[in-house]
Amino acid sequence: MSESNHDPKRNRLALLCGAIVISAAGLWFGTHTSSLCMENAVAKMTDPVPGFTRQGDEIIIPPGSAYRSRLKVAPVALENIPRVLELPAVVEAEPERTVNILPPVSGKVVKLDVQLGQVVKKGQPLLVLDSGDLAQAYADDEKARASLKQAKFALDRAEGVYKVGGGPEKDVEGAQNDFLQAQAEFNRAESRLKEIGVCPGVRCKTRLLTMTSPITGIVTALTTASGDFANDVTATLMTISNLDEVWVTAMAPENDIAFVSRGQGVRVSFDAYPGRIFHGRVSFVSAVLDPATRRTSVRICFANPKGELKPNMFATVSIRVPQSCAVFAPDSALLMNNDSTTVLVETKPWVFVRRTVTPGYDEGNRTRIDHGLSPGDRIVVKGGVLLND
Repeated sequence: MSESNHDPKRNRLALLCGAIVISAAGLWFGTHTSSLCMENAVAKMTDPVPGFTRQGDEIIIPPGSAYRSRLKVAPVALENIPRVLELPAVVEAEPERTVNILPPVSGKVVKLDVQLGQVVKKGQPLLVLDSGDLAQAYADDEKARASLKQAKFALDRAEGVYKVGGGPEKDVEGAQNDFLQAQAEFNRAESRLKEIGVCPGVRCKTRLLTMTSPITGIVTALTTASGDFANDVTATLMTISNLDEVWVTAMAPENDIAFVSRGQGVRVSFDAYPGRIFHGRVSFVSAVLDPATRRTSVRICFANPKGELKPNMFATVSIRVPQSCAVFAPDSALLMNNDSTTVLVETKPWVFVRRTVTPGYDEGNRTRIDHGLSPGDRIVVKGGVLLND
């Protein structure tokens, strides 16, 4: 054994150096560990609180989330709110009070006695037509009258000869046949003159035809002028409408037809008279649906003594429809999720689940909920879009 290994002084020195090294290592490790813990604590203190978290179908708003101040939750309740149908409408002249003036014969307009918008009385002259067809109709009537007179004379003579035995019976039968044909032709000529609008028995027969108004009303359309040729007897020369009563015609969509019936009270507003409300009742609901618009006509009759309601004016018809009690939700609570409408229902404080609902009609800024909500359910009524991901 060497001397160095048994030197007590040297051993004490080695032990002292080892202790110093171990102490230094422990001090470094402790300092480093404390620094890491401090950094982790600071990081945790500076991490932001998430807006919301999910656990299955639940949406949880944690304490300290900024969303708690941006969301508004309120309960829903049963309400009895009558539905108000607002239908677009237009003013129309009543068909039974409107007449289209057509020329009974072709000819030339030599005089026009009225203007567009003029009020006319029944029987008042409207225009004068110079017509060769009228002259032909008079000539046909004269020929038919003469033929009838000749046929009657021949029949009387044949009957007289037959009675004294001077002629055969077939002569009487032939004369009777000629008389019947002449009478039929005469009746046709007379009817033609009446159809034109002239008296068949007049002595002064002229080419000029004076057309008169069949009703009292207003000239609402005029398509001819003095000097114009009226060669098409199916073309309207003018339209006369009596506007003492008018129709307001609304168009009801197919899914609302069941709520409209004859005799139902309505409120009508007109763009031309803002602030004024006209009250009336449904006079007619069409039995036929327009295949293009899927709407049906709803007509309300209004007296119009002052002429305030003019054809083609725009209007809005409001019909109150009684409804049973139902749950209503603000429009801001409804969220679109793919093809369905949903709301966020609170199951526990600041815990929500998404629920699909069936919306009905709108009433102001609220919507009737037909299925999906019960009275007392608390839903997000503001800020739900923040959770609609």
